[in-house]
Amino acid sequence: MKRITLVCALLAAVLGSVFAQRTAAFADKPAFVTAIGQSADFEMIKILLTRNKIPFKADTLVKAEDLDGSTRTLILVVGGSSKGLGAAGISAEGEAARTQALLKRAKDLKMTIITVHVGGAARRGAMSDGFITLCMPLSDYAIVVEAGDQDGLFTKLSAQANIALTKVDRISSVGAPLAAAFK
Repeated sequence: MKRITLVCALLAAVLGSVFAQRTAAFADKPAFVTAIGQSADFEMIKILLTRNKIPFKADTLVKAEDLDGSTRTLILVVGGSSKGLGAAGISAEGEAARTQALLKRAKDLKMTIITVHVGGAARRGAMSDGFITLCMPLSDYAIVVEAGDQDGLFTKLSAQANIALTKVDRISSVGAPLAAAFK
């Protein structure tokens, strides 16, 4: 009886994980990657895209007018960093304004928007949550390291926006669902 219960529990966990993720590729290549909040997590995503042979352009401070339609997918690496914002010479308010303009332009260009948060609980807080709250409602898909959703913010926002949310256990696990998103 214990064996049957264990098998059922494992099967439920696997099926739940599979159904929580998107099942078909939907994003076009190449992608454009930017940092929202200027965290160093941006560099991790660039490495994962390179490893998975996904062509991309990258600019931590891309402006809305720089999106020209040559890329069809926008990847937003969300995570607020006071140090990163300071180094970039931009305030949190300036970053929020850049983000809003970028999201509007991406929607006008009918780009697919993927939000990625890999910083876990350490990259959460009022500043990051503000950026997350800006990005999620206009995203088409989100990938999050589970520790970054301990309070359920991503789960709640993805449900409200009716978008798929994939949670992974660690940063290195982001590569597979990210690669699977691309046609």
